[in-house]
Amino acid sequence: MTALYDLTVLEAAQALRKGEASARLLTTAFLERIESLNPRLFAFLEVTADMALAQADESDRRRAAQKPSDPPLSLLDGIPIAVKDVLAVKGIPATCGSKILQGFRPPYHATSVKRLIEAGAVILGKTNTDEFAMGSSTENSAYGVTHNPWNLTRVPGGSSGGSAAAVASRMCCAALGTDTGGSIRQPASFCGVTGLKTSYGRVSRYGLIAYGSSLDTVGALGRSAADLLPLFSTMAGSDSLDSTCMPDTVPDIDLNALQSVEGLRIGVPREYFIDGIQPEVKQAVRTAVDQYAAMGASIFPITLPHTDLALPVYYLIAPAEASANLARFDGIRYGPRVEADSLLEQYLETRGALFGSEVKRRIMLGTYALSAGYYDAYYGQAQKVRTLIKADFDEAFEQVDVIACPVAPTTAFEIGAHGENPLAMYLEDVFTLPANLAGVPGISFPVGFDQQGLPIGMQLNAPFLGEEILFQATHAYQLATDWHKEKPSP
Repeated sequence: MTALYDLTVLEAAQALRKGEASARLLTTAFLERIESLNPRLFAFLEVTADMALAQADESDRRRAAQKPSDPPLSLLDGIPIAVKDVLAVKGIPATCGSKILQGFRPPYHATSVKRLIEAGAVILGKTNTDEFAMGSSTENSAYGVTHNPWNLTRVPGGSSGGSAAAVASRMCCAALGTDTGGSIRQPASFCGVTGLKTSYGRVSRYGLIAYGSSLDTVGALGRSAADLLPLFSTMAGSDSLDSTCMPDTVPDIDLNALQSVEGLRIGVPREYFIDGIQPEVKQAVRTAVDQYAAMGASIFPITLPHTDLALPVYYLIAPAEASANLARFDGIRYGPRVEADSLLEQYLETRGALFGSEVKRRIMLGTYALSAGYYDAYYGQAQKVRTLIKADFDEAFEQVDVIACPVAPTTAFEIGAHGENPLAMYLEDVFTLPANLAGVPGISFPVGFDQQGLPIGMQLNAPFLGEEILFQATHAYQLATDWHKEKPSP
């Protein structure tokens, strides 16, 4: 018999609907799984057992009171999920993986979280993250390193590494993450799960503690595209609390009608198959593209000529926005402070002592890029090149429906491998950054394993607000293959 914690979102929803399990039993199974595995994996920073059980009991009461004439309960009612610790959950610590926010409890829910709770989702806790989402390995958390459940000596990716590890190790059905430069797709690839980066503005950023305001997106990680669809459909949509949130109606996506890729036009950009990419990654992605061709899709070589400029552009724009966003963390309004003789000294001592090295590095880079005499030469130029990168995608999507490419140059690297070389860490995001700069959606899903048994992911990108076609293409692939069903055994 399948253990309750092994159920996918859809399987768990079916078990609840048929009365084969209660929300309390389901939630208890995941809480016990967290208690067993989290000491080794450290995917969760905060486990909200009391809140989760109370929400589960409420779900069971709603289900018991349901009459045949009543509208059906949400598919997510009673489903246990986790939340990355950069999203506000009312009354629950929100640290962003940083000492400077230790003890901060937001008095409100993030809109994405609020909508899921209103749909009946059960919140199991907050997952670990690189400090203020700045990193590609979840090694930059001030509270400890998350381990990859496929190999405890490897990173889970980042910055949503806690969410990815929690989903892969069956500590939750699904988890929320955020993606500023690949922070959902890369850990999804490293941990062998499916991760959705939404179009910029498709899901409200209200209640997301900002890193780069023009780049941040809220998305989710799960076992499959089918599991992610109800989360996306619930979270997405306009929000009066976020002026950057798109007013467009969210499509009613029916996966039963999206089981074919016959006639789908897939573009494969030559710029993403560079020297230095791990051969097994390249081969797995090529094989997945061949699988699409065998299923009836048409494959086209394309070019995204400004791809090589995405990395320097991102590391000018994102730190510049972080420099402005993180100015509010001064020890006065949030979290702890370091006492000093003057207000200026208190600011300096607090930020110097409580921010981690990577956060301080990016603040300094961003402040420099925005400073008088350098703004036009650096930040201004970067924004101009960003426009060219977006134009590359726009032109490509006139020829193809989706773009297929690797998620990362390698599979999960060893913990500490890039500790003394920040640039090597930044290069891990070389294939994911362009989609954030262009604002287009992307999805990462498993397509194989390397010789060491580590997962390999492929990503698809679609036009702005084109999440529906991503679900179609990924769901069809996952109906034809079983890579997404593989699981680690920590």
